[in-house]
Amino acid sequence: MIRCSGVHKYYRMGGRLGGEAVHALRGVDLTIDEPGFYAIMGQSGSGKSTLLHLLAALDRPDEGELWVSGGAVHEMSDREATAFRRTQIGIVFQQFNLIPTLTARANVELPGLLAGDDPKKLARRSGELLERLGIADRGGHRPEALSGGEQQRVAVARALLYEPPVIFADEPTGNLDSASAERFWTLLDDLARERETTVIMVTHEVAAAAHCRSIHVIRDGRVHGTIATEGLDAGGVAARYQQCLGAA
Repeated sequence: MIRCSGVHKYYRMGGRLGGEAVHALRGVDLTIDEPGFYAIMGQSGSGKSTLLHLLAALDRPDEGELWVSGGAVHEMSDREATAFRRTQIGIVFQQFNLIPTLTARANVELPGLLAGDDPKKLARRSGELLERLGIADRGGHRPEALSGGEQQRVAVARALLYEPPVIFADEPTGNLDSASAERFWTLLDDLARERETTVIMVTHEVAAAAHCRSIHVIRDGRVHGTIATEGLDAGGVAARYQQCLGAA
C-alpha cells in the first residue's frame, strides 16, 4: 500500500539562489503493506511532515521512489497528482481547512463539485458521511457554529468523499482539547478497522501514537526505527520512543 525507497528532499532557505540548503529527508525507506492505523512520529524538524507531503502527492522527492495505493507518486505530473489526490487519498490537516462561508455539508461536497460531479449524488454522499461520523444534525451549520471536534469530523468526511484507500492526517488534533482529541484518535482507528483503510498520522504526541498499530520513528530525515504498540499503554510507548531516538 505504501512504499518509500531512498527518498531524499532538499530545500533552500531564503530562495533558490541564496540561503542555506536543508536536507530534509536523507534516504527514507518505509513499507506499509496492510491496512491499519499507523503513526509517523518525530520531533519538530525531523522531516515527518515533509514525508507526509510527499506521500500525499503535495510535493515531489528530489531522489528516490514513492508508491502509494499502486501509484508511482514520484513520476506523476501535476495533473496526474491532482487526480490522484482527489480519488485515491484523503488528507486531514491540523487547521481543518474548511471554507468559512460554506455549510458543513457544502464543505464535504466541494471537491466533487469542483471536479464537476453530479450534485445530487454528492448531496447523498455527504449526508451519508456526516451521518456515519455522528454529525448529521450539524450539516447545515457553517464552521464558526461548530466545535473544533465537529470541524475536524467535517474534514474527515470531506477526505472520505471518494472512499480512498489511504488517508493521511497531519497533526490532526493539534487544535483540539484532550477529550476531543481522544475521541478523534478513536475515530481514525475505527475507520481503519471497519473500512480496511490505511490511515497514516503524523504526530509528535505519544498519546496519539499509542492508538496506532505501529509507529515509524523519524529523526534527522531518516526512519530510525519502528515500534509495535500491541500491549503498550501511552507510558510504554513513550519509553520505547525515547529508546528508539537514543539508539545509535
